[in-house]
Amino acid sequence: MAALCAATVPARAQDPQMDLPRVKLSAGMFQIDAQVAQHGLQRSIGLMFRKEMPQHEGMLFVFEQASQQCFWMQNTYLPLTAAFVADDGTIVNLVDMQPRTVNSHCSEKPVRYVLEMNQGWFAKKNIKAGSKLTGPPFGTPR
Repeated sequence: MAALCAATVPARAQDPQMDLPRVKLSAGMFQIDAQVAQHGLQRSIGLMFRKEMPQHEGMLFVFEQASQQCFWMQNTYLPLTAAFVADDGTIVNLVDMQPRTVNSHCSEKPVRYVLEMNQGWFAKKNIKAGSKLTGPPFGTPR
């Protein structure tokens, strides 16, 4: 595992990670400012302990290889929707997740990307499974 710089790891176990790299994504005409969690510890912490998140922001989890990805919400205080995303940016499936639960929410197919947004963001914008995200991770301009 690559060494993590101190700025990417919360100072205390219950501090949210706020200093991850960011990437601009698009979902149709909607812009997303996503923090990128691409290493083991960053992905494990994810959006835990975060009390709020602006509506246009999210977190993109990047995995080394496509596989079934499963997420849970223990120590996560915000209701979120996870978009499980194929390499080309196509949303495979969307799952609403309730805060502070240990239910497992999984991708329907192997994926390398998972985008978490505030719950309801995708629904309000009529973004569904089959919709495409664009941006550098998916090899497309945003």
